[in-house]
Amino acid sequence: MDPRIIALHCAISAVDPVARAPQTATVRTSESPEPGALADVVVDIVSDVVCPWCYIGKRKLEAALGQLETREQGTSVNVRWHPFQLNPGLPAEGMARGAYLQAKFGSKTRADEIYARVKAVGGEVGIAWNFDRITRVPNTLDAHAMIAWTQRHGDARLVDALVERLFRAFFIEGSDLSEAELTRIAGEAGLPEHAPKASAALRTDVEAEDREAREVGITGVPFFIFNGRTAVAGAHDPETLFKAIAAARAAE
Repeated sequence: MDPRIIALHCAISAVDPVARAPQTATVRTSESPEPGALADVVVDIVSDVVCPWCYIGKRKLEAALGQLETREQGTSVNVRWHPFQLNPGLPAEGMARGAYLQAKFGSKTRADEIYARVKAVGGEVGIAWNFDRITRVPNTLDAHAMIAWTQRHGDARLVDALVERLFRAFFIEGSDLSEAELTRIAGEAGLPEHAPKASAALRTDVEAEDREAREVGITGVPFFIFNGRTAVAGAHDPETLFKAIAAARAAE
């Protein structure tokens, strides 16, 4: 992860996002604040757009921030997204989903068991999954590059619209997130027509940030960091995330 944004000083293993207690750790931000870092609450999210738990985590974070606004109206929040490719070794054109599930889970029965749980938890937060429409699992490098460009040139609402649109495109519409699809998604999210396609420089930045996240010990997503002080691994319930936000603010 880019050291200008945040430096993690601990190695944190992935935890089950629902069945086990949240894993937290103390982290330290870098010396130079990034744009938006002076907000009351800064949330850094390490995520992938083809990770169902990340979509669930986004919904639960939104609920936690809703609680915060209810209790403390006017609290400023800045959310920053960071890349983590679940499948960095996939070819640029992606992989047929059937072959992917077989390679990842060993059998359709095992995959069905896992996705049944995902469907149930996602349904609780209003996500209408449509896994049957997914035919290919994409390489998400260019999707992350698009998010990175938007964070540099757009406002918070545009970034959120793009991230939400990417999740929806894959999990509900079955998009393969190809170049043509990303162009369509960008337009629907409100990105300007002059927004560039993923460049070599953006891809390099995304790969470097992904690599650094792994080097500091992030092995699973979603991974939330609040005000550069408290980290939570997994798509935990809003109250848990709210408490982590409160703990981070109390530590300042």
